Amino acid sequence: MRFRRTLDNAMAFNHLRLDRDDFLATVTLARPDRRNALSREMIGELTRAFSELGTDRTAHAVVLAAEGPAFCSGHDIAEMKGRDAAFYRALFEECVALMERIQRVPQPVVAAVQGLATAAGCQLAASCDLAVAAESAGFATPGVKIGFFCTTPMVALTRAIGRKRALEMLFTGRVVPAREAAEWGLVNRVVPDGKSLEAAQELARQIAAAAPFTLALGKQAFYTQIDLDQPKAYAYAQEVMSLNAVAADAQEGFCAFLEKRPPVWRES
Repeated sequence: MRFRRTLDNAMAFNHLRLDRDDFLATVTLARPDRRNALSREMIGELTRAFSELGTDRTAHAVVLAAEGPAFCSGHDIAEMKGRDAAFYRALFEECVALMERIQRVPQPVVAAVQGLATAAGCQLAASCDLAVAAESAGFATPGVKIGFFCTTPMVALTRAIGRKRALEMLFTGRVVPAREAAEWGLVNRVVPDGKSLEAAQELARQIAAAAPFTLALGKQAFYTQIDLDQPKAYAYAQEVMSLNAVAADAQEGFCAFLEKRPPVWRES
């Protein structure tokens, strides 16, 4: 059964929209007048949204999109001026928790990037499992230009594109165009302007056709093995794959393949 709705319940948001269309959830940054800057309130709302989606078995994939001409301009600098160290520690702790939450939810998360994704906004896109960018999109970590090095964005960026390219972005603050970002591995594909959300949702729907249990298991395994040395990664992966093989969905997939029919997933 196909359904489309905007969630309206106790989890109300001031700066986000959370929409559902069949097995796909779309989280939209909705602070376009501030170029979707990540205020503490917005970080909290994003964390709550992804926490709720992480326990929603009817959502098989998630798209992270944005209203307005920019994807996300990073932290809200107006909110940061003149604060003490305790405020900054709390802010960055909350922001890091959001980035880690995105990678810990069981669903694959696809960013739909239009316009600029800068500083923590670039970190947000890099923290998503996959990313689709509009032709005119750009990515930058320009904090160095205002005396404020993008240290936490550096973590996600380095893991996405490697040391040399990350350091070039961090040291220069230049905007990396979408096509170059794709060549570097920061985004998966580039589409015409105005098509990034549609393309990201189509990619997410392709992913959502797989068994939710298998997707969740595979996502967790990917992020666990990526920081292990190769022998430990193989040891971990073979154990996960063995446990995956005995799961009901894998057995159903084996049978469906041999019987030349579509699989019917049993687990969520």
